[in-house]
Amino acid sequence: MRAIGARQYLPASDPLCLVEFETAKPTPGPLDLLVKISAVGVNPVDTKVRKLIGDGPLDAPKILGWDAAGTVEAVGPLVTDFSPGDEVFYAGDVTRPGSNAEYQLVDQRIAAKKPASFSFAQAAALPLVTITAWELLFERMGVDPDGKDAGKALLIINGAGGVGSAMIPLAKRAGLIVHATASRPETREWCVKLGADHILNHREPLRPQAEEAGVTEYPFIANLFDTDGYWQITADLLAPLGALGLIVENQHPIQIGNPFRLKSPRIVWEYMFSRSKFQTPDMKRQGEVLASIAALADAGQFPDLANRIFGSITPETLREAHAAMESGTAVGKWVLENF
Repeated sequence: MRAIGARQYLPASDPLCLVEFETAKPTPGPLDLLVKISAVGVNPVDTKVRKLIGDGPLDAPKILGWDAAGTVEAVGPLVTDFSPGDEVFYAGDVTRPGSNAEYQLVDQRIAAKKPASFSFAQAAALPLVTITAWELLFERMGVDPDGKDAGKALLIINGAGGVGSAMIPLAKRAGLIVHATASRPETREWCVKLGADHILNHREPLRPQAEEAGVTEYPFIANLFDTDGYWQITADLLAPLGALGLIVENQHPIQIGNPFRLKSPRIVWEYMFSRSKFQTPDMKRQGEVLASIAALADAGQFPDLANRIFGSITPETLREAHAAMESGTAVGKWVLENF
């Protein structure tokens, strides 16, 4: 089968950053689905894993990509929830070969049938960011998805990024008042389109803008961008007994005590691949989350996050998408289709 991968770390501007190659079509394990890929999404994790390859070169390129939608071609002997011909979507497992290939194996527990009303490209934009947003907001930060926290304020730092784009509609559905940071006209417009109540310019001090919008402290803050850079700001803005959610690893030692300690907060990390990486007993929860997202999408209650769709999956289009992830210029989700 055809696949695209990286032999070594090279900048996205280098034509050899990602290369196409031939490799064997994989065979399903007991709980695996063999999926014929129709579309893939690109996320910052793709670029981070590419960097971890180092100088190499690897004997065989590493296949990246952790967002996909496609059709089940074959199933393992213990698979009970899917059959050949099912259209599915999933974020996959970072410990296994990625989705930038004609075929991919995925454990049935972390997959779901794609929204019937969404194209493959639209479906491929959803998995990684919706699972991350759902797990962080509802399972880690403790927001009640059924509205018991309605009326409380949530600050989302980097509202127009992939995870922020998924979190805004989920938070609004839970009844929260959503403040999202954005600065460029296109990112501010995107956040408003997704339902954000107020936009804060992250290039300006946040507290005066929050107070102007009627908020002096936030019960919930999701920092989806720069843990180090916003550490003191979030310590100031977080309400006592509030929850701070993080997805980006800090780059330097940070002061974990005061002033946070004085507020007795909940400070939590979210890593979407934890369940699959460690084969947790509740691993199937990710498939259930995706099924819930698909149901919302088909009911017209969850938006299309694919803000840019490339007509073909090639090394060139993937390099362009990687460059956008690395520069932070992508708005919403970027998707590629038609391998």
